[in-house]
Amino acid sequence: MLKLYNTLTRKKEVFKPIKDKKVGMYSCGPTVYWYQHIGNMRSYVFADILKRVLQYNGYKVKHVINVTDVGHLTSDDDTGEDKMEKAVKREKKTAKEIADFYFKKFKEDLKKLNFTEPDKWPKATEHIKDMIDMVQTLIDKGFTYETSDGIYFDTSKLKDYGKLANLNLKKLKAGKRIDMKEKRNKTDFALWKFSEEKGKRQQEWEAFGRTGFPGWHIECSVMSSKYLGEQFDIHTGGEDHISVHHTNEIAQSETAFGKKPWVKYWLHCSWLLFNKGKMSKSKGDILTLEKLEEEGFKPLDYRYFLLNAHYRKQLDFSTEALRNAKNSYERLKNIIAEIKDDKKINEKYLKRFEEAINDDLNTPNALSVLWELVRDKKSEGKIKTIEKMDGVLGLDLLKKEKKYIPEAIEKLAEERLEARTNKDWDKADKLREEINSKGYIIEDTKKGYKIKKE
Repeated sequence: MLKLYNTLTRKKEVFKPIKDKKVGMYSCGPTVYWYQHIGNMRSYVFADILKRVLQYNGYKVKHVINVTDVGHLTSDDDTGEDKMEKAVKREKKTAKEIADFYFKKFKEDLKKLNFTEPDKWPKATEHIKDMIDMVQTLIDKGFTYETSDGIYFDTSKLKDYGKLANLNLKKLKAGKRIDMKEKRNKTDFALWKFSEEKGKRQQEWEAFGRTGFPGWHIECSVMSSKYLGEQFDIHTGGEDHISVHHTNEIAQSETAFGKKPWVKYWLHCSWLLFNKGKMSKSKGDILTLEKLEEEGFKPLDYRYFLLNAHYRKQLDFSTEALRNAKNSYERLKNIIAEIKDDKKINEKYLKRFEEAINDDLNTPNALSVLWELVRDKKSEGKIKTIEKMDGVLGLDLLKKEKKYIPEAIEKLAEERLEARTNKDWDKADKLREEINSKGYIIEDTKKGYKIKKE
């Protein structure tokens, strides 16, 4: 019996989908204006575990993850610059070039983490008409008002606004009118923003008698419901989305579709803490999967590290903690490599594993059961049982290791080979020193070079 913690009700609930054995699942996707950091990746690993657990329990899952390539402003209060437009100025490329590049890098990182692809990757810019139609529906129902800078949703017209976050609206003070500009209520949010100056933005469309672009929240409501229906089972994301983004998604969706609840189960992953604070692109203190690889860590070392903490608990990241996880993961794989397959299933351990994962995705307990199994000298059916467990954990526990050299190290080695070919010995020596400083040794051969870990 699968139980999941529902943010909407603040309790664990027995999972019961809207349609028998079929699950519609939506995960808030990336804003593709820069690299996704390892804090972002925690949310996707959590979503992947959830999907795998659902499939393990016999559910057919339709998974949708959006791609935000327009409309995400730098501030949650509908102010600031569009993140995509900001990237356009920074990199002097088209918005599409930027979106395509960072989306490609994001998918490469997910693949390294053994993330299972969703059924659909809808892009915001490909669903503008659908967004305009939904905004028009909200206008027709009388839940909006227009200001000089956009069309806003009037949250005062909803009695249950803020139910996901348990917001106390009476305690929320509007502050000075000048800070709110033309907003009627502090919690009101933009459905459609008007361009300050026509033609200044790369991405803008004609709608509602003006040139403009969609609000961030409307994108997720439109794209999730287009592919999963006007009511669906599960919506996932980071805990930072609860009070604003997901709260506003619910408000506009339940108003537009006239159905409650719009989403039956809301699941949220807690932050990865970096130096005791949330990792943030705006602060510039991000750490990417590629950087971890440059330090000699494999992507699955990081996945194993994440699974040692429950998804609803904040997790402190440090290089030391990741190294401990790496050593533990390698030790686990080495032990498993020595086990012979007797073609049996150990039902006792498998049942305990299932109880752990079905208790709100308790991966720390599931890993504990796995460790007990591999260390139990008297138990049978280890390999086939580990295979079933790994179908949920996604750690490649039975996969034989190949020589692993990070992509960044390979790139340095190729640069050094080119320098040697051009007889640029100074550059070649400096590149060798750089490779050595990262913990690798390069040896020259007749065919090129060999790289090995120190």
